[in-house]
Amino acid sequence: MSRTQSRARAHKATARRAAARLAAVQALYQRDMEATPEAKLLHEFHQHRLGATIGDAKYNEAEVEFFDDVVKGVIAREAEVDAAITAQLPPEWAFDRLDRAIKAILRAGTYELIARPDIEVGQVIGGYLDVADAFYNMGEKAFVNGVLDAVAKVARADATSSG
Repeated sequence: MSRTQSRARAHKATARRAAARLAAVQALYQRDMEATPEAKLLHEFHQHRLGATIGDAKYNEAEVEFFDDVVKGVIAREAEVDAAITAQLPPEWAFDRLDRAIKAILRAGTYELIARPDIEVGQVIGGYLDVADAFYNMGEKAFVNGVLDAVAKVARADATSSG
């Protein structure tokens, strides 16, 4: 494989992972808004969103297994994930009062930081900053960065000391 082909392949894998993160945040947001059951949520995204064309909009092809892992993982470990986020919020911020999209971004990112030590911290945080950038301005993006960075310091320190 040539160097150019190798770079193209790596870029495509990165784009698929980014699309999976964005879709996972959208799915978690939908679940929070509508209380959509997990099986229905996954089915809807598999059939109608991931890589689909709806009207003039073409959804990017996503890494389906990664999407599933993030969505299922957040749902299965929601209490643990929410506690990890809450522990890192500034005192004047209550978790329940966070914007639902911010909650979805923080939940997905925190799940990865807790459960996916195979993914570098910078890749996780950078990935969710890109997602935040799609919805928010710099203030919210800085907030996401600060919370995920604080979660990472605790989560990855725990993983290092227990491993």
